[in-house]
Amino acid sequence: MQGTYLTSAALSHARDNNLPDGPTLGSFNGEFWGVFASTQVIGNLISLALLRNGKVSISIWILSVSYEHLVDCHFTCTSCVFDPIIFISLQDGGSVTGKNLLFVVFLGCMIIGIVLMCLLSKRDEKRDNASTHSSFGSMLKYIVAPLKDRRMILLIPLIAYSGLQQAFVWAVFTKSIVTPVLGISGVGGAMAIYGASDVVCSLVAGRFTSGLHSATFIVSVGAIVQAVVLFWLLLFYSPMEGLLGAAIPLFIGALWGVGDGVLNTQLSALLGLLFEDVKEAAFAQLKVWQSGAIAVIFFLSPSITLQAMLILMATALVISFGLFLLLTLVVEKPSSIRA
Repeated sequence: MQGTYLTSAALSHARDNNLPDGPTLGSFNGEFWGVFASTQVIGNLISLALLRNGKVSISIWILSVSYEHLVDCHFTCTSCVFDPIIFISLQDGGSVTGKNLLFVVFLGCMIIGIVLMCLLSKRDEKRDNASTHSSFGSMLKYIVAPLKDRRMILLIPLIAYSGLQQAFVWAVFTKSIVTPVLGISGVGGAMAIYGASDVVCSLVAGRFTSGLHSATFIVSVGAIVQAVVLFWLLLFYSPMEGLLGAAIPLFIGALWGVGDGVLNTQLSALLGLLFEDVKEAAFAQLKVWQSGAIAVIFFLSPSITLQAMLILMATALVISFGLFLLLTLVVEKPSSIRA
């Protein structure tokens, strides 16, 4: 699991070089999530470069339960890049050369990634895991151990919200805000800007992470930015024509990328710092709650209006951020995390 290995590598590097755990883990997470988010930009550039001659019109389709029809995501969705179960269709009777080349490029990226993953070295082998997983019962006990910790209970709402806001971009933002103004062809540009903002924010947020208190400030900035976007969409937004109308969805995408970069880096860093002894189980909880929240948005989006979705998102943000502040102010003492 990426979070477990990243945490082990960061903490091992910090201790081998006598560096503080918090800033080192923050830097590792910032760089990792920055590269991860850059795939949204790189995917668009690759497709643009390969198809620039105009002979082939390629559509990348991802089957989504949030739509009654297929959604054209133009390589912009991160899940499409890392989970390449995609459908490529030819339009306007073009040659198959572009399609084949596109398949080769993405297949090559997958192979390179697999090879590099096989070269990863084992980290954090000092702890004996044999007794931990000696039986199914002990393994189950280890998995649910974080749920007995009130710090995890207070973090779970923010973890769930991180999944909600990611799915909101994929299922709602592109369909209800970008497409009516820019059309399907504008989705790629909007998501590329979202990805670029995500990259910059991930790198900056990771660089300034040192522990719980710095994470609180950074998360506060991201939460405020997304809250402003949500309440503005809820109370004041309406589609506009002209240059300003076209720029607004792009600006919203950039602001939303700030929040996503903040949550990705800070949640991973906090789980690594707060649950170092049970980090595998902690990051398993991260994926469980994020995935569940993403599923909720995709199931609800065909059935409720944009206004109802915005209210749901705003409510989830307020509750999750409030509980996160409670973690900072009441539960976690400064001495519990090594600076």
